[in-house]
Amino acid sequence: MSRVDAVPAPFLVLAGVLSVQFGGALAATLVPEIGAAGSVILRLGFATAILLLVARPRWRGHTRRDWATVTCFGAALGMMNFAFYGSLGHLPIGVAVTIEFVGPLALAAVLSRRPRDLLAVGAAGVGVVLISRALSIPLDELEGTGIALALAAGACWAGYIVFSGRTGAAFPKLEGLALAMVVATLLVLPFGLLDVARHGTGAWDAEVLLKGLGIAVLSSVLPYSLELFALRRLAPAVFGILLSLEPAVAALAGLLVLGQRLDPVQLGGMTLVVLASILVLGLGQRTPATELPV
Repeated sequence: MSRVDAVPAPFLVLAGVLSVQFGGALAATLVPEIGAAGSVILRLGFATAILLLVARPRWRGHTRRDWATVTCFGAALGMMNFAFYGSLGHLPIGVAVTIEFVGPLALAAVLSRRPRDLLAVGAAGVGVVLISRALSIPLDELEGTGIALALAAGACWAGYIVFSGRTGAAFPKLEGLALAMVVATLLVLPFGLLDVARHGTGAWDAEVLLKGLGIAVLSSVLPYSLELFALRRLAPAVFGILLSLEPAVAALAGLLVLGQRLDPVQLGGMTLVVLASILVLGLGQRTPATELPV
């Protein structure tokens, strides 16, 4: 038994959740320096290079259907990151993650078709309204752009979940993920080049590159590896409950790394989303667990 296998599986998942959200908090410090697309390109570029070295995917021998699947997977992956990083320029990370989380939550409820789950999604919707402060501030002060980007990221997350399963069935080991990362990088690259032109190449100094490498490891390579080991031994219901902690962990990362504080109403809205996701993704779940974004 390896050292990783000796660690309880729930701790591996929780470590992955912490890694993803603190990587997101680190990304929030990078977005103002090189833009959302520039940050995504940096993260995807490093993560893709690492995965290509590890997975060594085959470029030939795949059917058109397989390529269509991995292309859709890569497109969902790239746009999910692009939209989410864009939302970080307008919203605290805890708010952005909570709103984004409605995507996989709604997908899980629709696929289950249980009235209880649909009610839970409705409760999560109320939570999103509370955390976005839509009822407490004037309409012209509402961060509509950030909310729209976070919702778009959630929709892409749902697409990621659908196509990640199909990609895993069509490609062995990490091969499909590596190819999808290439697609995601190429898709976002034109927007990244625009950000480079806007902020100037001088902004891409050693500190920025080091942050990009850290974000790639924290938000992509490390959590995916931990999840891969954990899911060999972990019940889907337990995984779903642990995944549901992401909004709360994001709020903690925002507080510790960025000094972002949420008011009591926003914390109440977050609690509604977390409880709804535990109900849908965890308790009573009989289907395979939702996967983390990479």
